[in-house]
Amino acid sequence: MNKLFTQLCEMRHLDNGYIHPEYTKLANPSILPDISPAVLRIESAIKNREKVFIYGDYDVDGITASTVMRDALVMAGLPRDNIVVMLPDRFVDGYGMSKRLVSRAKNFGATLVVTVDCGSRNHEIIDDLGSNHIDTIITDHHECGDTLPKALAVINPKRPDFAGLSTLRDLAGVGVAFKLVEAMVKAHLIPAGQEKWLLDLVLLGTICDSMPLTLENRTLTYYGAKVLSKTRRPGLIALMRSAGVKNVTAEAIGFQLGPRLNSAGRLASADIALNLLCTRSAAKAASLAAELEELNSKRRSEQRAAFQEISDRGVSNGPVIVEAGKWHEGILGIVAGRLVEEYHRPAIVLSEMADGTFKGSGRSFGDFNLADALKSLSEIATGGGHAAAAGVRLDKGNLAPFREGINTYYNSLHLADQERFLVSQPDFTTDSLADFNLDLLESLNALEPFGPGNEEPLFCLTGAEISAKHRMGSDKNHLRLDLCAHDGHTIKAVAFYAKDRWFELAESDARCRFCIRPTLNEWQGARSVEARLVDIIPEI
Repeated sequence: MNKLFTQLCEMRHLDNGYIHPEYTKLANPSILPDISPAVLRIESAIKNREKVFIYGDYDVDGITASTVMRDALVMAGLPRDNIVVMLPDRFVDGYGMSKRLVSRAKNFGATLVVTVDCGSRNHEIIDDLGSNHIDTIITDHHECGDTLPKALAVINPKRPDFAGLSTLRDLAGVGVAFKLVEAMVKAHLIPAGQEKWLLDLVLLGTICDSMPLTLENRTLTYYGAKVLSKTRRPGLIALMRSAGVKNVTAEAIGFQLGPRLNSAGRLASADIALNLLCTRSAAKAASLAAELEELNSKRRSEQRAAFQEISDRGVSNGPVIVEAGKWHEGILGIVAGRLVEEYHRPAIVLSEMADGTFKGSGRSFGDFNLADALKSLSEIATGGGHAAAAGVRLDKGNLAPFREGINTYYNSLHLADQERFLVSQPDFTTDSLADFNLDLLESLNALEPFGPGNEEPLFCLTGAEISAKHRMGSDKNHLRLDLCAHDGHTIKAVAFYAKDRWFELAESDARCRFCIRPTLNEWQGARSVEARLVDIIPEI
């Protein structure tokens, strides 16, 4: 076994049970609240050939969870024509359950609604469904309110009255939906083992929702990666081909597959991504994948233009960046994230709507909780979300007070050294490249998929010289450095959308530490180790 990998496992206290988790050791789904009545109600719906309405969300977690629930009902014997999936429209419905759901469920003749990735705070809509003699099963992973909706079942590991395994609290929406499917297997509604073919979807939703990849999620995503590598879904096969994904890694999912699936809900309709995952036609899958490719290209273009516009005019002053303009509302969160990366400050990006109001999205880090900040400004803005990501809406005349108010709130917290949360923390520091070989890559692959709680290992190379430097890409904004270590070994390190100051580094300059992650390069049958350049830290 590679020496560096052995040291990594010792440092992270990783045993064989973590590296190769056992599927049979997944938590028993029966410990989740309301699982039993939910399974009994689904069993009745299948037996009586009822019409079931699934309601999800427009992000990857919601789309994959909706597909898991739909496929599970089909596996259990419910005719496809008896199932309808509704995803909200970002531009019409906003976040959460839409009031349009009630009329659509009634028109379909549904007697049961199953929510995925939403519903825990939608009391009024659940009541409306009930008054129309439609039962509701909620599967969700978001924080609950002081009271639960009056649904037939509320399956949510974040329920305040749930005292079961804490590991289940980290499930994505698709993970909660899968636990219900597991319960259906135990009730003999689905043949044992068939549910494993749903794990490719669980993998996608869990990674794209940035959930911790430890404990229960470690097992689900470990096997999800195996299923995705041999997926039967024409849509995923077409999507991977379109995105150029050959190896199933967290990076491929997070930066290639996820953005393409998300682009549908950001710029058009999430139904495009849903139809891709559900189709059984290879021809239709290819067409839908091409449509997502075009939407994702448009998303990237609009994102770059908005970020460049903000950068050119100069970001706003204060500890919190607040920018307003006329940009597509589907890209605001991504642009806010880019501003955080570039300027190491929380950021909120607002776009002017047709009615003259501003609608926006924010990103934060460290000790600054965006949701709490927005609560403090409830008199001039409406919104909410999580500590690190939130949405907001305000009247045009409140822009200046909002910018001033959120910065005043930030200053009142007296936060110190927040940039430390954005600084790369290497696992190892070394001046040698001798162990950066194919054996190391194969060993590291055993820890995939990487993500929160199971971060991809980062190595800090010291004393290395830059033997060559190249600009790459059509816009010349990518950088490749040829690094030569003290032991004489060399490695090519690539940075996409590199920071401006990195391009100014002089060759033969050994006064920097290079934070790198080894990657595999394959060219004309030859395999070699390269690196992704994560950070360059000047020596003090």
